[in-house]
Amino acid sequence: MPVTKAQQRAVGKYEKENYDKVLLRLPKGNREKIKTHAQQKGMSLNAYIVDLIEKDMRNEE
Repeated sequence: MPVTKAQQRAVGKYEKENYDKVLLRLPKGNREKIKTHAQQKGMSLNAYIVDLIEKDMRNEE
């Protein structure tokens, strides 16, 4: 079933209210390498990056 424009707007509004966005630039080819590594750990690319950042921040405390 296709997603309606109302659903798209609702998701967009939810994301805008609940998430910050960060643009990450990687050298060509690294995105797929990191994505594959994340999948091997059972994580999405986004979840993997967030997890790494959170662990690094905890280690500095």
